Amino acid sequence: MTDLSRSHDAIRNARPFWYVPLTIGTETIARALLFLTASVSALVIIEPAPYDLLIALLLVGWSFFGLELRKDILPLLILLCFYIAGGILALPAAADTKEAVTFYAVTIFLAFSSFLYAATLSAKIERIDILEKGYLLAALFATLLAIAGYFNAFPGAYDQFTLYGRAKGTFKDPNVYGPFLLLPTLLITYDILTKPLQENILKSGALLILLLGAFLSFSRAAWGMTLGGALMVFLLVFINERRSLPRIKLLGILGLAGVGLIIALFAILSIESISEMFTLRAKLVQDYDGARLGRFGRWGEGFTLVTERPFGLGVGGFNSIFPEDEHNAYLKAFTTYGWLGGLSYITLVFWTLIKALPLVFKPRPWQKYIICTYVAFLLHACVSFIIDTDHWRHYFLLLGILWAIIAAESGISRYRRFPPAQ
Repeated sequence: MTDLSRSHDAIRNARPFWYVPLTIGTETIARALLFLTASVSALVIIEPAPYDLLIALLLVGWSFFGLELRKDILPLLILLCFYIAGGILALPAAADTKEAVTFYAVTIFLAFSSFLYAATLSAKIERIDILEKGYLLAALFATLLAIAGYFNAFPGAYDQFTLYGRAKGTFKDPNVYGPFLLLPTLLITYDILTKPLQENILKSGALLILLLGAFLSFSRAAWGMTLGGALMVFLLVFINERRSLPRIKLLGILGLAGVGLIIALFAILSIESISEMFTLRAKLVQDYDGARLGRFGRWGEGFTLVTERPFGLGVGGFNSIFPEDEHNAYLKAFTTYGWLGGLSYITLVFWTLIKALPLVFKPRPWQKYIICTYVAFLLHACVSFIIDTDHWRHYFLLLGILWAIIAAESGISRYRRFPPAQ
């Protein structure tokens, strides 16, 4: 035995001063990190956000310790890479190279966050449950601060958590804060529709808080998405429920919800400041939408312009020509990422919607998540025609969840076609 071996034995056999056995499994750590990441996803009032740092940590950690690349999520990865490549090709067209590099770096980061969710959740789809809990916590945290800010519940709250008289919570923009609440709102709605009342008392209270927060954001997109999303979830639950008695119960819940919504709306509009803002924001077309170079006018001219620029206009190129940004994620995909990026982005959105649609009607343990995430993603894809959603963190989260479920379903199909030999 060498001296080195004897030294090793002596160290191993020596009684430590303090010993804590590692009893936490890697799966527990993985779930804890997912929960933590989701729970801080609303805290984006500072840059870099804690969410960004945790996503970076997860990307590095999982890459070294077991990130699985499944062929079923390759379309997501390939199209995101083409999207990024389009941005790189458009880089020389940017007026400010430093600003453009930062912009595309954010895009790359968000794209990889989507892939991270798809890979980690598809490996063990039950992890989605802990992600839901973290997201709900984040939404409630942001909403409670948004409500406190709107009513100036403590000194400085109004200035910190509102913008132009609209609740924004821990976000920079009410138009991002409102849609962020959509997924947890739909998940709670699904539970209320499908589970016994006694199991949903606390969730009903959480739902009321989220609905008030979305309303006080005075985001027309958030209003439409919340109302439309709830109705779509109801319709899908109703279609998937084959029994008569539960269907009658669902219709009863719909009726009660409608009456409750009307009463709540009348009650909250009795507050003068809320009523005035509601009247202002409830117009379908604002002045800045319908002007000659307003939101709608810029779209036509913008799409005409990109037909002449295969590599796009570069970051900031559009608003150097027009008075404001595109306010259309599909137009922006072409102006900022060129034809390659624009076509890749549109292909990814519609491929995701088409690929995931049949799964909405399949009875699976994760049916709740596919229904609610699909509806949320569909509505985000729709509002992308009027809002720049290309750098919304939670939009890429929705994309990742859908591809995780697509991969999980593909795994089941393969298992049934080619069962393992006994």
